[in-house]
Amino acid sequence: MERRTLIVLLGGIAALMVAMGIGRFAFTPILPMMIDHHLLSAAGAGYLASSNYLGYLIGAFVLTLVQVRSRSMLLFSGLIVCIATTWGMGLFHSLDAWLVLRFLSGLASAIVFVIASSIVLDRLSALQAGIFYGGVGAGILLTGLSVPLLARNSDWTEVWKGLGLISLILGLAAWYSLRERHIVTQTLSPSHDHAHHSSAFRRVLICLMISYGFEGLGYIVTGTYLVAFAKSVSNIPNIASISWILVGIAATPSCVGWSMLASRWGKKWTLTVAMLLQSIGIAIPVLIPSSTAVFAGAILFGVTFMGITTLSVAFAKDLYPKNNRKIIGLLTTFFGLGQIIGPLIGGLLISENGSYLTALIGAAFIVFLGALSLPLGIGRTDQQLKQAK
Repeated sequence: MERRTLIVLLGGIAALMVAMGIGRFAFTPILPMMIDHHLLSAAGAGYLASSNYLGYLIGAFVLTLVQVRSRSMLLFSGLIVCIATTWGMGLFHSLDAWLVLRFLSGLASAIVFVIASSIVLDRLSALQAGIFYGGVGAGILLTGLSVPLLARNSDWTEVWKGLGLISLILGLAAWYSLRERHIVTQTLSPSHDHAHHSSAFRRVLICLMISYGFEGLGYIVTGTYLVAFAKSVSNIPNIASISWILVGIAATPSCVGWSMLASRWGKKWTLTVAMLLQSIGIAIPVLIPSSTAVFAGAILFGVTFMGITTLSVAFAKDLYPKNNRKIIGLLTTFFGLGQIIGPLIGGLLISENGSYLTALIGAAFIVFLGALSLPLGIGRTDQQLKQAK
């Protein structure tokens, strides 16, 4: 691997750790502490999660509409907001302030995800892209390890501030590595003529967006409540942190593995298998409530959720290689729409029923529907397009 490519890859990983692993997902292992301090109910946690995902949706959607003049400055702005909002969660003690901060964090994380992806994917092979998206898993692993260390005095505010400082270090490294002067965009070969197959391309893309939207709706319920649920079924000390660490450990190398499988099975079937496995992983802990089931669910969730993102983005990029940023933004918009709805419904179901069963089984069913929508919706269209190229 060339030195510049390595710098860009490491910078991209650091950016995803800040925006996704910490900015988006640190809320999950900190949530039980905030609930224990009677700062939030399950419904309140759902409002905060949905506020974050509303910001994510708006950020992704806006990027499909605007012309970006300086990717590096936009990336820098997104990283700064991610860092500031993570630190700020520990400064304020009201739901209204937290709603604003989580919204801004979601907005910034979408910008960082889309812009960093568009910069980094210009230089990487499919296998290297899997390593890049493993940055989300690495960030989750980092939060899982950091939260117990930062929470030694049971002070949730110090956890947010500590993660803010970690984000600052990683964010500076990311921006330095991904500044435009480091990037030499590869020249794309002339695009294939899609005019004769435009309806087929649209069909595949629409099915992919529907599937990815279902994934956003289903997976985020587990992504929000997994750790809190783990505490409700086991007396193992630090099971909340242990389960989240397992998610990170499983997620970090998963994107590479799924990319390798996709080269053999094709992206459609690999995505289908990944989503089926995830639906099983979401359902297992509530159907068999035990520490073992929680750990198994955490591993299956970690193994699949970023692999599904990697494969979905790569699939769309194969369809429209010249519209890299806009296609990623469009997919992320549908994903973000699902993410807004999921925590709201999940939080209300948990609060009303006093149980996680209905919310998590519903989430598993939604992901299952997303898995079926790919082979049933696309059919053999993807094979026909491949033969036509």
